[in-house]
Amino acid sequence: MTASQATTCGRTTLTHPGKTRTDGGSTDGVRGTVATGRAAQELGLKRGEFDLAVLLGLIGTEESPGGGIPRVRRAEIDRLRTTAGFPESLRDKVRTAGTAEAASLLGVSPVRFTGLARIGCVAPVAFYLNRYRAVVWLYLVEELTGFAAREPELLTGRAPAGMRTMLEAGRDLRARNWRARRTDRLLGRTADPWARAAVQAAALDPVQLAEVVDDPYERAYLARMRPAAGFGRPGSVSGREAMEQLLLADEPDEILWCRVNLAMELDRARESRAAPRPGGFGEPYGTAAVTAGQLVAPVRPSDGAVGRGPGRGTAPRRRRPGLRLLTRLAGGRPRGRAR
Repeated sequence: MTASQATTCGRTTLTHPGKTRTDGGSTDGVRGTVATGRAAQELGLKRGEFDLAVLLGLIGTEESPGGGIPRVRRAEIDRLRTTAGFPESLRDKVRTAGTAEAASLLGVSPVRFTGLARIGCVAPVAFYLNRYRAVVWLYLVEELTGFAAREPELLTGRAPAGMRTMLEAGRDLRARNWRARRTDRLLGRTADPWARAAVQAAALDPVQLAEVVDDPYERAYLARMRPAAGFGRPGSVSGREAMEQLLLADEPDEILWCRVNLAMELDRARESRAAPRPGGFGEPYGTAAVTAGQLVAPVRPSDGAVGRGPGRGTAPRRRRPGLRLLTRLAGGRPRGRAR
């Protein structure tokens, strides 16, 4: 399961094997799997720790029959429980620290640590909003200690000239590094071409996305396949909106990189199967045929889809084999989102 697909687990109320629990989870019985909430409990992890362990690839999950929240195989739980030092060894791998604790661990001031994080010496693995809606970045303790061992000269004395220059120019790579890290992890967990394209699409605002993906039905399909944000439960709608802004690329070179990656993933997705549309599945792009196992239910474009697509029952337009990547990325210099 992705960090962004976590749900809150209620009070554990067990029933007979294979039955559904009244609190929204379930017991064993679905192909030898358990719900994620119960898996976290059996592994001795808090929910945030469990979600992070899944994102980092420490805990394997599998899709539920018919979709929905992924589940954890009983064999995977047994494997983890038999590892040396369990459960402390697993908790240590997902232990995180905020700026103050991280600075204390490295023996530097919070200002010095913030500077190191801003120029990319250490990358955050998660974040949350405090009561003032300020972003609080979290770092893996294991990575902090590794950085201290590799770069001890950056922890003492005067900061290098290059570091000072970047900080004076206002450079801050924390959000960008978090996005890159999250994208890499999500891509590493799926081989489905449309799901991979959806991961890349998540970093672009609607205007940027429409410029790369001109078919509204394809955009609707990418929206359906898009991984959930996985921020936990911010206290307000405005808080969630602020957090969702961090998903979007916000510098020209980063935006262009995301557009290029999306275009390449989209080419592979179209060769795999066509995006569903109302009234019929249409024909696949490219030469690949759509097999029975690849068919999915039609989906209507979201109300927020930009542009107008084919009418009901109309087959999707074929892309010319010679369509160039730069044609899809045309439109001048990439535009960042409005601040």
